[in-house]
Amino acid sequence: MTADISRLLLDIEQELKTLGWWDSEPPSAAALASTQPFCIDTLSLPQWLQFVLLPRLRAMLAAGSPLPGRIAVYPVAVESFKGVNADASALNEAIARLDEALSGRPVVRES
Repeated sequence: MTADISRLLLDIEQELKTLGWWDSEPPSAAALASTQPFCIDTLSLPQWLQFVLLPRLRAMLAAGSPLPGRIAVYPVAVESFKGVNADASALNEAIARLDEALSGRPVVRES
């Protein structure tokens, strides 16, 4: 399962890069210290994925720590990417697959 999760994290990273949503500079420490879900008040969702979710999950994998079993990033991603001038469907799919792998439950995709 660890290799599968690592692959899914790489897929999300690649999709962020493909869309041009990968930042070369990290946000400020204050922005990363947000206590809101998904740092919604200080970061865009692509920034949260890049600077919070991916590093945390990679650190957990490296440490052999238990991974979260309750996760639902896909619905937030679908809502967040509505109206953007880019096709985020591959990124949404990668996020859905990560949700499924971690939660063990199917994700209902939006049509």
